[in-house]
Amino acid sequence: MKPVKVGLLGLGTVGGGTVNVLQRNAVEIERRAGRGIVVSHAAARDINKPRICDTSDIELTTSLKEVVDNPDIQVIVELIGGDGLARDLVMQAINNGKHVVTANKALIAKHGNEIFLAAQKKGVMVAFEAAVAGGVPIIKALREGLSGNQIQWLAGIINGTGNFILTEMRDKGRDFADVLAEAQRLGYAEADPTFDVEGIDAAHKLTILASIAFGVPLQFDKAYTEGIGHITREDVTNAEALGYRIKHLGISRRTDSGIELRVHPTLIPERRLIANVDGVMNAVLVKGDAVGPTLYYGAGAGAEPTASAVVADLVDVVRTLTSDPENRVPHLAFQPDAITDIPILSMDEVETAYYLRLQAEDVPGVLADVTRILGDAKISIEAIQQHEPAEGEQYVSIIMLTHRVLEKSMNQAIGQIEKLKSIHGAVTRIRMESLQ
Repeated sequence: MKPVKVGLLGLGTVGGGTVNVLQRNAVEIERRAGRGIVVSHAAARDINKPRICDTSDIELTTSLKEVVDNPDIQVIVELIGGDGLARDLVMQAINNGKHVVTANKALIAKHGNEIFLAAQKKGVMVAFEAAVAGGVPIIKALREGLSGNQIQWLAGIINGTGNFILTEMRDKGRDFADVLAEAQRLGYAEADPTFDVEGIDAAHKLTILASIAFGVPLQFDKAYTEGIGHITREDVTNAEALGYRIKHLGISRRTDSGIELRVHPTLIPERRLIANVDGVMNAVLVKGDAVGPTLYYGAGAGAEPTASAVVADLVDVVRTLTSDPENRVPHLAFQPDAITDIPILSMDEVETAYYLRLQAEDVPGVLADVTRILGDAKISIEAIQQHEPAEGEQYVSIIMLTHRVLEKSMNQAIGQIEKLKSIHGAVTRIRMESLQ
């Protein structure tokens, strides 16, 4: 049987890694897929640029459209990123009757509903394992391995840049800005790191995971995002002293009222396995009603880790080329007519515990005023620490851990605390999750 011809859109780090994996593991891949898989064409901005892969048997072009419209190509692999041109090319590939594999989380999170509907009508597959957590097969695990479960919640470290920054702050006592600059030097963070440190990248990925876990439409615009730029060395040290670690988590949970969809810094107990995922590594913790908690860990980026997921998707596509489209695994795990538009909760309606840090004048009665405000809001305090002021300082640091409460109640209480004359500046608030 003739090999399946693949066209690459983008021949950078992941594209080069994909070519390398396909060439190096060609025999093993053919044994698994039932047919060979070869990259016959690839589009790149500069076809003369040195590559990390052998392109001698690949027809190179600067025209993305030329690859998409080539009648000999059966599968398009989209690796250019973004959600404008990439969307147009993917939709054209689908219209041409081609299957699509993509590593583009923004594309799927923002336009996936439209793309999957078009693919369903044309009887083609759109595979996107590499869009979330690089080489970690979390999409396949959720969509297939856990299909006998009702997923109760999931929580993930799904951005390696943010995890690297928080790890360095904890291990070496460094400031956020200092570590961010190093992450940029090392190539972990872009020149504009907004997507990483503000949680937008993680929110794209969380949107996809939540949709597969709970059978709801992709709704990136409803995801709550909060970055890590306000986290200080003091917060990291305080968390350690209290038996917690700060991680930038994406969390989605099914509740009686709706589905939580949120990305923010989170204190989690240091004894949890996911609390010990450091550096640029990714991990996703999933709780199913039958299986209990399961943890998926690995490299969230890089040429060959991401290529591992791209090639796995290619194998899946090739296996199903001759199958009835109605009998394929659905894009979002649930049959298209069974997708349910369960409400996505606003952050005000989310219930969680909190770490609070406030700067207060070192005078009698301050703590009583703060605890009174919390008590009036029915916010129960788990622990309080008051740190001695540094020499010459007039303010002391007060650290509080609370039990679970609705976010809107905490917002109201913090607003009142910040109005106290004895409180200096804004109250630092970091959410806490036990992940039990």
